[in-house]
Amino acid sequence: MKVIEGGVCAAKGFSANGVHCGIRRNQSKRDLALIYSACPASAAAVYTTNLVKGAPLLVTARHLADGKAQAVVCNSGNANTCNAGGEEVAEEMCRLLGHELGIRAEDVVVASTGVIGQPLDLSPIAHGIPSLVKGLSPQGGKFAAEGIMTTDTALKEIAVEFTLGGKLCRMGGIAKGSGMIHPNMATMLVFITTDAAISATMLEKALRSDIRDTFNMVSVDGDTSTNDMVAVLANGLAGNDEITAETPDFAEFMRALNTVNLFLCRAIAADGEGATKLLECEVAGARDKFVARTVAKSVICSNLLKAAMFGADANWGRVLCAIGYSGADVDVGKIDVAFRSCKGEITVCRNGAGCAFSEETAKDILSQKEISILVDLHDGAETSRAWGCDLTYDYVKINGDYRS
Repeated sequence: MKVIEGGVCAAKGFSANGVHCGIRRNQSKRDLALIYSACPASAAAVYTTNLVKGAPLLVTARHLADGKAQAVVCNSGNANTCNAGGEEVAEEMCRLLGHELGIRAEDVVVASTGVIGQPLDLSPIAHGIPSLVKGLSPQGGKFAAEGIMTTDTALKEIAVEFTLGGKLCRMGGIAKGSGMIHPNMATMLVFITTDAAISATMLEKALRSDIRDTFNMVSVDGDTSTNDMVAVLANGLAGNDEITAETPDFAEFMRALNTVNLFLCRAIAADGEGATKLLECEVAGARDKFVARTVAKSVICSNLLKAAMFGADANWGRVLCAIGYSGADVDVGKIDVAFRSCKGEITVCRNGAGCAFSEETAKDILSQKEISILVDLHDGAETSRAWGCDLTYDYVKINGDYRS
């Protein structure tokens, strides 16, 4: 397994593009993205748990009922959510793209991200699709990654190379996500491509299994979005024997998927709106996986802790507080807490009580760009990790005038 260049175009048979079609006022911002497979692919997706779902998610779920797709189209600047006729707009996006590509509309995954509750005008999309398709390129992954960004400040993409049954396979992914990010996914769009051959059933199984410890463990602000989607296309052009069961090849495929997803999780958390620091909570010593995940999520979601991390304040009591209201069955009297960064590691709590430590050293550790919050429950062997960011003044500034 090694990281390579290329993003969603690293795998054989995939091309991509992103253009500015006019949805967003800023003409320097791409607002329409396309990923295309040269042949039909096995496909799977997972969606937000929010009861209010964007129209594109409902359309995509219908399109993927047969486990096949050949293209992904996504606009930014408008979520196409809570609009009368939103599904018709999403279906028309697929029809227009399908016509231009010469594929079935039902083989298109459609997604939207941006402001909720504003009608999505199809005119700029219809005008932009021909140039979007014409510009498809094996080098277009970055353009597609730019086209799905909203308040993101950094492009998020990765690709890896791995072997299945002696055949070289590749997998790549792009993501957008900066705010409205909370466990059970977020204002988060992730598109993954691979040339590995795997059945739609096993692809969905792999995706649903992996997101429990990746995308469902990310939180920026506690708001669960209406438009979250993670979609995967596998076109089989690598030539490996199709994965149809839980074989060693399936385990290797899962390892590649986890590598891609973990990278994108950390990239989303690090680029949280207004964020200056990436936070990772590592929980060890849990009696079961549920407790480990629950504790990690609760710590990373604590606004008081996030604010303390912004100020480089080793306020470990906020960690225990978050564990205490998490609902997890833990023995508070056994808990150890430490903070770690590139400047070192410092223990601040033992057996549920404070211990002597240097505030100066702690501040130095917490002043770095990446901080780990280490929690040991001393009650078992299970572990979990969750990712988030600090809470800064700029988060309020960004969201106070998001629509204007």
